[in-house]
Amino acid sequence: MCLGVPMLVMSIEGDVARCEIDGVQREASLMMLDDVRVGDFVLIHAGFAIEKLDPAQAEETVSMFRAILAEGGGPT
Repeated sequence: MCLGVPMLVMSIEGDVARCEIDGVQREASLMMLDDVRVGDFVLIHAGFAIEKLDPAQAEETVSMFRAILAEGGGPT
């Protein structure tokens, strides 16, 4: 199963963004997207930002992930 995770762009250096969600930080390549700025939400998959997200859409998806994890429905 493939999973993309919405993350907030905290900083950008060249074509690499430092992204964060719930205290977890990751670096992601921005080579697949244009016009990404600090403060944007992006969908991260396999080390790449693959889509820029509307903040409301990102929060809705993150809320769903949190609910699944709270119910013990995380990866097995």
